[in-house]
Amino acid sequence: MFWKFDLHSSSHIDTLLEREDVTLKELMDEEDVLQECKAQNRKLIEFLLKSECLEDLVSFIIEEPPQDMDEKIRYKYPNISCELLTSDVSQINDRLGEEESLLMKLYSFLLNESPLNPLLASFFSKVLSILISRKPEQIVDFLKRKHDFVDLIIKHIGTSAIMDLLLRLLTCIEPPQPRQEVLNWLNEERIIQRLVEIVHPSQDEDRHSNASQSLCEIIRLSRDQMLQVQNSSEPDPLLASLEKQEIIEQLLSNIFHKEKNESAIVSAIQILLTLLETRRQTFEGHIEICPPGMSNSTYSVNRSVLEAIKARLSSFHELLLEPPKKSVMKTTWGVLDPPVGNTRLNVIRLISSLLQTNINSVNQELIELNSIGVILDMFFKYTWNNFLHTQVEICIALILASPLESTENGTITDQDSTGDNLLLKHLFLKCQLIERILEAWEMNEKKQAEGGRRHGYMGHLTRIANCIVHSTDKGPNSTLVQQLIKELPEEVRERWETFCTSSLGETNKRNTVDLVTTCHIHSSSDDEIDFKETGFSQDSSLQQAFSDYQMQQMTSNFIDQFGFNDEKFADQDDIGNVSFDRVSDINFTLNTNES
Repeated sequence: MFWKFDLHSSSHIDTLLEREDVTLKELMDEEDVLQECKAQNRKLIEFLLKSECLEDLVSFIIEEPPQDMDEKIRYKYPNISCELLTSDVSQINDRLGEEESLLMKLYSFLLNESPLNPLLASFFSKVLSILISRKPEQIVDFLKRKHDFVDLIIKHIGTSAIMDLLLRLLTCIEPPQPRQEVLNWLNEERIIQRLVEIVHPSQDEDRHSNASQSLCEIIRLSRDQMLQVQNSSEPDPLLASLEKQEIIEQLLSNIFHKEKNESAIVSAIQILLTLLETRRQTFEGHIEICPPGMSNSTYSVNRSVLEAIKARLSSFHELLLEPPKKSVMKTTWGVLDPPVGNTRLNVIRLISSLLQTNINSVNQELIELNSIGVILDMFFKYTWNNFLHTQVEICIALILASPLESTENGTITDQDSTGDNLLLKHLFLKCQLIERILEAWEMNEKKQAEGGRRHGYMGHLTRIANCIVHSTDKGPNSTLVQQLIKELPEEVRERWETFCTSSLGETNKRNTVDLVTTCHIHSSSDDEIDFKETGFSQDSSLQQAFSDYQMQQMTSNFIDQFGFNDEKFADQDDIGNVSFDRVSDINFTLNTNES
């Protein structure tokens, strides 16, 4: 029988290792060298553990390969060396982590001038990261003794692999006490202040981006740790430093320097948005179109952060009016002069995050500046920018759903029986939201009647109008919204009431039932999709499920998820229950006789 025969062929590596003059490169040329290493091939491990072999492996990683080599094989040995050293073989980890000369050789890579070779930097970072993970005490002790380590990290922060190394230093050490010691050490080295200094117009874009991303990740990692270790006796010193008012003021002072540098501004706003993030429980139930309020936060925004931002709101508002200079953009639908730009889009994201905090003094400042009016103007001016439309839609939904305003210390301001929500009044009276919706809708209908293209914001405008209708009926500010609509000029009020029952009602009907009853879906684009041959049953359960899906687009889950990059923080189990509760009731009829 076949199992009597030994069909196993020994590895060619074993044959090579029997030679006394075998070289490291010969072994690295073998295709199965990594497989044999991970399989703990004893002879191979013993060979690799020779001092000269380990030194050569490290050298391959940190030294530039010869320029005259074929580009296809130039990084072959550095890559294989990295894979061998990070194969998580305990004997290799022990030697690398405990032998000072090898660590010094590896560390010497950071002494190179900027910019570092990005590929070699990734190899270096990967090797040092696994050593931090497997030999945390030895490696951290070694790095602490290198007084220039943090200086070199800051120097090379524009190289993404070095940024990753810094973050690995914060994430790879799991025991609470050693991790706290690392945090204290980095804080003593003023890592936060030095990263903030990099977000400055005088620095280049890569350094802006990586410094900003590092600070954002530090905030999220710190808050994650706070949630996991509820009874921690020591606060996170890095987060505490970053949330100091003087640090935020320094960050904002950097970006509002003499010149407007889009890269620095956007990077700074990303940090502010992360500081303003709060974890809210996902709102269950897809009947509500607008969120019932933003009070279910796991933690509140630090007051010093809000104070620093509030003091600079006028500068952010100025960016909406006069963004960094951008070239005229020619598009298939016209000329944008100036285009929206990343700066203004991020300023609007910042405003939407500030609206979530619902702090009275911040809202008052936004009213005085008329920032909501400006972004509403942009909504209608930039007809095809759906990134912009989404953010403006979120801002309006947040104002309509905002509960009683809070002061900086978290108390509720005095309001009369109608709920004297000044920001909501501002939206209806000063910004004339109702009038602008009606005007834009009529202009679009007229344009389409003349054979023109439908405006790109119409889908968002439909959802905003639906949100107002819902807020009138059962929103948290329904009494005030009803009063504001009642106080509209009679002609405007009658047009709004007619619009709600006719144009808006017809659009909602098309967007739900017509999807499964006619050939075409009506969407905010001009593309028409033929559903005639899909074979979907016109069962009422299917229609209702889709209707519910449409309606849930403006629920708090949508507000939480769209535009704030909160997917990491949302409870995914809750999200799955929002709008598809009836999926199990949907019946699909399959005719096996049809080809």
